[in-house]
Amino acid sequence: MGIEQFTGDEAITGSDALIIVDPQIDFCPGGRLAVTGGNEIMAGIEILAPRFRHVVVTQDWHPAGHLSFASSHPGRQPFKTVTMPYGEQVLWPDHCVQGTAGAEFHPGVQGAITRAHLIVRKGYNAQVDSYSAFFENDKATKTGLAGYLRDKQVHRCVFVGLAYDFCVAWSALDARREGFEASILTDYTRAIAMPVRGGTTVDVAEAQFRAAGVRLF
Repeated sequence: MGIEQFTGDEAITGSDALIIVDPQIDFCPGGRLAVTGGNEIMAGIEILAPRFRHVVVTQDWHPAGHLSFASSHPGRQPFKTVTMPYGEQVLWPDHCVQGTAGAEFHPGVQGAITRAHLIVRKGYNAQVDSYSAFFENDKATKTGLAGYLRDKQVHRCVFVGLAYDFCVAWSALDARREGFEASILTDYTRAIAMPVRGGTTVDVAEAQFRAAGVRLF
């Protein structure tokens, strides 16, 4: 599913915002936290962006030694979980470290980045991870995005980017929490799909989407 079905149901209007989540080199094949097929969505996002009046991009921007990195927990392996003061945390390979090549935007979306009215950097607090475009993972510390979108009179957030079952999912769910409509264009995102009890992180995310009213196209 993708933009054709989305625009067939409801036209894009000036009250829509395209939120491009973490279109970064480290999340693409060859990167430190590669999402399978992550590079495949970039050309489509580049074409899609000019159709929206409002474009926002998020950028993972971790300091070295971030507590979400497995390397910060001796003896712990990437993709295992630990308990942080704010809840369960997946431990990731070091990725999107400030100032590194892997933290840069993928070259295939440079036009979309140029069109962006706002770039939201997240994950720069070394003590707390930040998947969502709206909140750090403590669910209390805001990025300021919701206020920006309200000031721009945005009603609906349309999400694309990486990864579907983590940063895109958390962002879409928090958009609903903040009172916005939320849609995800599934042709323009890719998932990590980590195994969890009873399925994968995709199954968990999609159950949450149904409960929260996040629409998939």
